[in-house]
Amino acid sequence: MASKFNTWVSAARLRTIPLSISGVLIGSFASLNENKFNLFVFLLTLLTTVSYQVLSNFANDYGDGAKGTDKNRIGPTRSIESGAISLAEMKKGIILAAIFSLFLTILLVYISFQDDLINFVIFIALGALAIFSAIKYTVGSNAYGYVGLGDIFVFLFFGLVSVLGSHFLFTSSFNSSLIYPACIIGLLCAGVLNLNNMRDINTDGKNKKTTLAVMLGPRKSKIYHSILIFLAIILMVKFHFLTNIKSVLLTIIFLLLLLWLLLQLFQVYKVSEEKNFDLYLKPLVFSTISYSVLLSIHYLGIV
Repeated sequence: MASKFNTWVSAARLRTIPLSISGVLIGSFASLNENKFNLFVFLLTLLTTVSYQVLSNFANDYGDGAKGTDKNRIGPTRSIESGAISLAEMKKGIILAAIFSLFLTILLVYISFQDDLINFVIFIALGALAIFSAIKYTVGSNAYGYVGLGDIFVFLFFGLVSVLGSHFLFTSSFNSSLIYPACIIGLLCAGVLNLNNMRDINTDGKNKKTTLAVMLGPRKSKIYHSILIFLAIILMVKFHFLTNIKSVLLTIIFLLLLLWLLLQLFQVYKVSEEKNFDLYLKPLVFSTISYSVLLSIHYLGIV
C-alpha cells in the first residue's frame, strides 16, 4: 500500500509545484497594496493551482505513455513507461484529479464572487479551460503539446492567468502594472519548457511529438531561448524601477538574480549534447521562484 502511494506521489511530480505557484504568489501579495488580501482565498488559490498542476502531470504521463513518446527519454522515468502505474489506473487518477480540481475551482470562485454573477461565470469558465488545457497538452489525437503550442499555453496560464487572475480573485479589479511580472513569469516558465523540449528534441522528433524545439531545430531553439530570457530580463529591470523598490538588500538580490540568468543563458548556449540541457532546468526554475519570492517580500514589506 505504501509503495503504491509513493508511486502516485512520484507521478504527481511535486517538484513542479513551486514553479506553478510563482505567479499566484505575486498576484496574491500584490493585493496587499489595495488592502484586499484574504488568507483563506490565498490558501484556496494555492491549493487549486496545485490541483491543476498535479492533474497536468498525470495527464502528461498518460498522454506520452499511451503514445510511446517516453521510450528512451533522457529525463526522469515516468510512471506509465516504467510500468509502476497502468494506463487504466492513470486514467482513473486523471478523472479523480479533474473532479477535485473542478470542486476547488467552484469553491474558490464562489467565495471570491458570490455576489458577482458575471465574474463568477467568467472564472468558472476560466477554471474549466485550465482543467481542459491541463489534460489536452498530451492526451488525445489533437494534443496541443504535439503541434508546438505548449509554449503559448505555458505563457498564458503560468504567466498572465496566474498573476492577473489570482490578483483579480482578491480585488475584482485589473491592475495594469502587473502585466510586467505576469509576462516575466510566463517568459521564464516558457524557458523552462523549452529547456525540457531541447533536451528531448531527438526522442520527441522520432515519436512525432512536434514541440516548438523540434520545429525550430537545435540552433534556432537556442536563439528562441535567448529571446525568452532577454525579454524577461528587460521587463524585470523596467518593473523594478516602476515599483520603486527602495530596499538595498532586495536590489542587491535582484542584480545577482539578473547576473545568474545571464550566466545560465551563456551556459545553455554552449551545450552541445541534448542531455546536458537537463543541468539547467533546476537553475532556471529556482531563478523564477526566487523572483516571485523577491516581489512577494517587497509587497509584504518585510524588507
